[in-house]
Amino acid sequence: MSALLIAIVGAESTGKSLLAQDLTLRLTEATGLRCASVPELLRSWCEAAGRTPRPDEQNGIASEQTARIDAAASVNDIVVCDTTALMTAVYSQYLFQDDSLLAQAQAFHKRCALTLLTALDLPWVADGIQRDGPQVRAPVDALIRRALLGAGLAWSVVTGLEQARVDAALNVITPLLKAKPSPKRGLFSRLSERQDAQPEWRWACENCDVPECEHLVLQRAYSPLA
Repeated sequence: MSALLIAIVGAESTGKSLLAQDLTLRLTEATGLRCASVPELLRSWCEAAGRTPRPDEQNGIASEQTARIDAAASVNDIVVCDTTALMTAVYSQYLFQDDSLLAQAQAFHKRCALTLLTALDLPWVADGIQRDGPQVRAPVDALIRRALLGAGLAWSVVTGLEQARVDAALNVITPLLKAKPSPKRGLFSRLSERQDAQPEWRWACENCDVPECEHLVLQRAYSPLA
């Protein structure tokens, strides 16, 4: 059985790395399955080079990020991706007006069982040379949504602080785990039972983050007839 790929994308300083680490730990404990987190390559790349990438280096970073995810998927049941090539493609669009990496990044996300988009509800925190500032978060977030929508891909927005953010992600992941034979009961069973007991529509529409609702709004916004 192929690995379950869970992609985490989002603008800078929205908690992607911490969420990936926490999810991997919780999923390992809950399911007993082989779970792994693939860290963001850009972080280690910038630390090693002492600078941010040039336009001609973006493709190599995107390809290597995907290759590392594929390597983890070959030996694990669940792989949590702390960013994907989509983030490299989006930043190529934003910084260099280069759309050439987008199609390949979108193709990768079609292989993912789930894409989680981290919301902009966390305070921006400086973190070395790879972060540009709080002013880039909104436009990058918009580009991510546009890229996913343009490929017909669904996503779930993850909000909340600390444990609430992890629980929000687990609530979305839980239904996917039912297809994975688990050697261990516990947290997964409790999450599943709790979710089954909840009504299908439990949030007011204007406050919800159901992808179909958000997709409809964005489709109208980006429609040539809008």
